[in-house]
Amino acid sequence: MKHMTLISFECKLLSIKDWTLIRLPKAISQQLSSRGMVMVEALIQDMTIKLPLEPDGLGSHWFRIMPDLLEKAGLKPGDTINVSIRQIEEWIEPNVPEDIETALHVFEAKNQWYEITTKARWEWIRWIQSTKNQETRERRIKTACSMLINGKRRPCCFNYSICTETYISKNGMLILNNLQPE
Repeated sequence: MKHMTLISFECKLLSIKDWTLIRLPKAISQQLSSRGMVMVEALIQDMTIKLPLEPDGLGSHWFRIMPDLLEKAGLKPGDTINVSIRQIEEWIEPNVPEDIETALHVFEAKNQWYEITTKARWEWIRWIQSTKNQETRERRIKTACSMLINGKRRPCCFNYSICTETYISKNGMLILNNLQPE
């Protein structure tokens, strides 16, 4: 896959808790190469940004519109907008949470971390953050460091099509229409 064709669609900006996001229509999401996370270049209100599309756990994808972009574009939840996306091969570097960054240093796994692909770094972070339980998170961080040191390049036994943003999901599925308690 080089650069995919530009895919355009109309959608409504959704609000879940205090986040504003775009959920791709299923028919649009099905045109992507994976039900898991994919990287895209998106055109929103004459602004082009590179970002990951997160799976919603329901067969589609979504992405968050950051508050500064909302303000700059004059958008608010409930607005209907036109969006164009193009899947790209080049993955942007993930923001590494501080606890993971610290553990990579403490367990001397930093070199291995940078020997894996950028996409693999995203996968480790998604696996680690896919729990709300702090003890489980800490155990996963230690396990990830150990696995990296031992040559493991990706987390195993992980459903890549679930939503890993626990702030706006429940049981690996994006919370929609406030049908699930916060």
